[in-house]
Amino acid sequence: MTEKKIRVLIAKPGLDGHDRGAKVVARALRDDGMEVIYTGLRQTPEMISEAALQEDVDVIGLSILSGAHNALVPQIIRKVRENGQNEVIIFVGGIIPEDDIQGLLDAGVFKIYGPGTDTRQVSREIREAVQAATLVD
Repeated sequence: MTEKKIRVLIAKPGLDGHDRGAKVVARALRDDGMEVIYTGLRQTPEMISEAALQEDVDVIGLSILSGAHNALVPQIIRKVRENGQNEVIIFVGGIIPEDDIQGLLDAGVFKIYGPGTDTRQVSREIREAVQAATLVD
């Protein structure tokens, strides 16, 4: 029996046009055997939540460098949950000030990864979180 591949949506919400980090993470997760869907630049919370629903993902990775994380991330989480995807794990990558991290975690973010994070750590922690969520179901 083959193991179900973890499906990950990588999205760039807001007006930020820098996507190198998102592409690096997307490639690393793909190379680690996950199915990765990259939505591209300038996605709205509605576009991201709809893509997550249509693609039936296990994980959403949001890459934000614009400083709009406190506005965009809670909107995305709310819309994903409104779609009934309560089990979807959401992580954030980018430049997030230390003072904002706890608020994002409290809003429902699984992990926050800053620049220079080892992609093997990201992959390992995603696998652990998905496995833990599967055990709870």
